[in-house]
Amino acid sequence: MKRTFAIIALGLALQGYGARAADIDWKKVDAALGKTAAVSGEVHRYGLPRSDLHITLDGVQIKPALALGGWVAFAPMHGQAMVMGDLVLLETEITPVMTKLLNSGLDITAIHNHILRASPATFYMHMAGHGDPEKMATAIRSALTSESKTPFDPPATAAAAAPAVDLETAKLDEIMGAKGNATGGVYQFGIPRRQPATEGGMAVSPALGGANAINFQPTGGGKAAITGDFLVTGDEVNPLIRALRAGDIEVTAIHSHMLDEQPRMFFIHFWANDDAMKLAKGVRAALDKTAVAQR
Repeated sequence: MKRTFAIIALGLALQGYGARAADIDWKKVDAALGKTAAVSGEVHRYGLPRSDLHITLDGVQIKPALALGGWVAFAPMHGQAMVMGDLVLLETEITPVMTKLLNSGLDITAIHNHILRASPATFYMHMAGHGDPEKMATAIRSALTSESKTPFDPPATAAAAAPAVDLETAKLDEIMGAKGNATGGVYQFGIPRRQPATEGGMAVSPALGGANAINFQPTGGGKAAITGDFLVTGDEVNPLIRALRAGDIEVTAIHSHMLDEQPRMFFIHFWANDDAMKLAKGVRAALDKTAVAQR
């Protein structure tokens, strides 16, 4: 199978690069994964949150929307489809899942942590591929259901109302200079870069990791646990992490997700649990050290 690390561009306009979304029977892909996709342009993205895990960090029970939101996304390419994803795994699940994915012809592009001191520890495996989307979806589900406990059935509480976000979200929006969204009891921001990275001459879609992701989970009394990742160039790494530390925000990981992007990009993960407005100011100060889109 042709190695295709241009997959990071699969959320873009793919005119001239092969089949369009209408040429793929997405209902079959949905059925293979047992999930309904969120559609953005030609990208079909499937959430794989680890709602089965009970992860704590510094006494905080981590909600799936804060740091356990695995996913895979497909888009038409060269008459077939390309896939990329970020799978949330326990340490004991990494090698079995990787082996099964590799045996199915899929590629692994990264394995790393996002947070420190979590109990039990969680890791994040980035994967990619190119081929028949239904077959790739089947392979991904088979690997995860046989070699991990990643849930595919809707949780029993799916019909219940999402937990409220007990934070002054309007003030957070003002400080962050962006509009957040409440998801699963977590307030999330996606802030794009001024000029996205490119892969194979195409811009990297914010919907596929081409944006700074900042998540706030209320912890009571106006406080929030925050985590996520910044997407930066090499020369922005140290100005950003210095700004984070000045704001008493912990830097928990610095790594890559992609293999052939231009310019080279790095993902910086972070953690803090403190006054939400204070943390928002610290995050915004860090963002301002990078080439983010203007407010």
